[in-house]
Amino acid sequence: MPGNEHIGLTARQVQNFISDGFVKINHAFDAGLAKQCRDELWADIGLSPDKPDDWTQPVIRVLSKSSPPFVEAANTPRLCAAYDQLIGVDRWLEPKGLGTFPIRFPSTQSPVDDGWHVDVSFGDSMDFMEWRANVKSSGRALLMLFLLSDVGPDDAPTRIRKGSHSIIARELLPYGDGGATLRQLSADGYTSTEDCEIELATGNAGTVYLCHPFLVHAAQAHRGTQPRFMAQPPLFPKAEFDPALPPSPVQIAIRQACGLVL
Repeated sequence: MPGNEHIGLTARQVQNFISDGFVKINHAFDAGLAKQCRDELWADIGLSPDKPDDWTQPVIRVLSKSSPPFVEAANTPRLCAAYDQLIGVDRWLEPKGLGTFPIRFPSTQSPVDDGWHVDVSFGDSMDFMEWRANVKSSGRALLMLFLLSDVGPDDAPTRIRKGSHSIIARELLPYGDGGATLRQLSADGYTSTEDCEIELATGNAGTVYLCHPFLVHAAQAHRGTQPRFMAQPPLFPKAEFDPALPPSPVQIAIRQACGLVL
């Protein structure tokens, strides 16, 4: 964004995104804004931060929020500058809110939803396992993790398989534009990525992880004391990849992984 170069990603951060599949942005939005978001979510789920005896479920999901605090958090100058750098100027759609929100509570119960996966991007089947991703990442520019509360190692941070996006890109290549279904991608439990180094998505409230769409990641049980609030929205592209335009870092990562000409 013009005039915001000083708040953008460094060249090293962009390169790390290409090689690792994600970049962590501290202070991406204000901690006070994060609290406003948490307050709304507490009200939505009918629970209170002051009544832990009522936290009986390991996870409660809220689908989406489009009230002003959530829109503001998704569109800060720091984040918009990063979107431009990773996707390309005028090549992404302005987020109209945030979601979904897997709110995780301290619990001895299994969260059930803690398997390794990638987020598929398009489809029209009632069976979500038939939704698809393709090597061009149609329908998704980024996966984003917005930390709305402080998240330490015991607070159910998202687990990330570092560099797994490159492996998934190579696996998607033979499927062409039609892509692979989630059922096909997950058939072997993502064993091809099991040797990847694991990174935990920790940080203070206001931290955002911008992730490559093909990054393999997973939830985990909450072993801490305070609920974890996070949003995990996509960033949508404005259009399909245009070969007449310079490739973005998202596309460069795919091309490098597949041995294609940049």
